[in-house]
Amino acid sequence: MSEEGKPFEALRREPEDEPLSLRPQALQEFIGQDALKNKLSIFISASRERGEPLDHTLFYGPPGLGKTTLAGIIAKEMGGDLRVTSGPALERAGDLAAILSNLKANDVLFIDEIHRMSANIEEILYPAMEDFCLSIIVGKGPLARSIRLQLPRFTLIGATTRLGLLTSPLRARFGIVEQLHLYEPGELTEIVLRGASVIASDILREAAAEIGLRARGTPRVALRLLRRVRDVAQVRGAGVIERGLASAALDMLGVDSYGLDEQDRKFLSALLELFDGGPVGLSTLSAALNEDSQTIEDIYEPYLIQRGLLERTPRGRRATRNAYEYMGVTPSVSFRQLLLLDDDMAEPRT
Repeated sequence: MSEEGKPFEALRREPEDEPLSLRPQALQEFIGQDALKNKLSIFISASRERGEPLDHTLFYGPPGLGKTTLAGIIAKEMGGDLRVTSGPALERAGDLAAILSNLKANDVLFIDEIHRMSANIEEILYPAMEDFCLSIIVGKGPLARSIRLQLPRFTLIGATTRLGLLTSPLRARFGIVEQLHLYEPGELTEIVLRGASVIASDILREAAAEIGLRARGTPRVALRLLRRVRDVAQVRGAGVIERGLASAALDMLGVDSYGLDEQDRKFLSALLELFDGGPVGLSTLSAALNEDSQTIEDIYEPYLIQRGLLERTPRGRRATRNAYEYMGVTPSVSFRQLLLLDDDMAEPRT
């Protein structure tokens, strides 16, 4: 199969490529996720002392928190190469067999969105994870026979944004299962400062803090905003990015101090003005916003819920008091009565 037709990336991350050089290359350089880093440091050191590959690892959490970066760090720490693919890209059993047969000892196979793998691919993966072997059917009909190939001892790292969609047999085969959490503004400030040094952009700590505050707790978002602020600074001829320039650039992008953008405000506006704050069903909201319901669930709602602007109830989505205050809208009489009812139900009975 030609390089263009490969369904996977068998890559070494080249540091001279700017987008990739923004990724830390060692655990000491990785900012945030301190509890996870401490555990990984112990697991990696113990595996290296025993001369064994790291146990198969599953990372889960919202996108953009560093799952791919951690996979690359683990590959470096274990002295192997990082091979990257994704669940949707593995359409045929031969795709996975080609990847597995080309692995070397201590290599790391990283499968992004692993919950989207098909069932037949999972069946091939089970013996590869447990016994480091690959069973292949050769021939057809009465002449068909099974060949069992031994694989080098490797580490599979899976990443998913939806842990609940993994099948139980697959989830049980991971020896390390860890969740990545959203980052604190201070951690994002350090990430922005490090990113600015990589892309050779001068920035003051106050400006980096402003970007970190509006980055939705996500390093990927913080680095994306940094690039756009850098563009504004370049066009305006500013040698150093200071807080006022960063704030003006982010306002131009429509990202406010809450980290909400135009689409988030459109969502809240529809909920408050069209549906009186809710509760309203997901399909109704989807039709009103002309957005796919999956997009609403995966993109809009998680951060709005984390900021206390939205809640999911058995009857549907509902705005909170914070949402009305944020949007500057006065709650209707019916919504105030609903809130009073909720408060009464929350009071302990005597």
